[in-house]
Amino acid sequence: MPLETIVAIYRRRWQIESLFKQIKQNFPLRYFYGESANAIKIQIWVTLIANLLLSVLQSSLQRRWSFSGLATIVRIVLMYYLNLEKFLNQPDADLKIMLAEESESPPDDTENC
Repeated sequence: MPLETIVAIYRRRWQIESLFKQIKQNFPLRYFYGESANAIKIQIWVTLIANLLLSVLQSSLQRRWSFSGLATIVRIVLMYYLNLEKFLNQPDADLKIMLAEESESPPDDTENC
């Protein structure tokens, strides 16, 4: 094989190894939710899609985030209604606004029941 072909193969192999490492670090698959081959494939595909979405989000942000930091922040704020791109570009300013709005909201009466 020509030298260029071997270099290209190793470069692609390194990209695949880096992807597997990123997935294992940020989306730990401790166990599978189903036992069938289809259930396992679905869980792996969902993980790959989540990884792709976070990569696209990371490339569109003005502020630089590490991939693991971005994954952690998204995991924390996932259930809040907010502009994720704006929040990730200016987290300190948006966090102050969110805390101020939370302190102004009426208390939840269901806690006293």
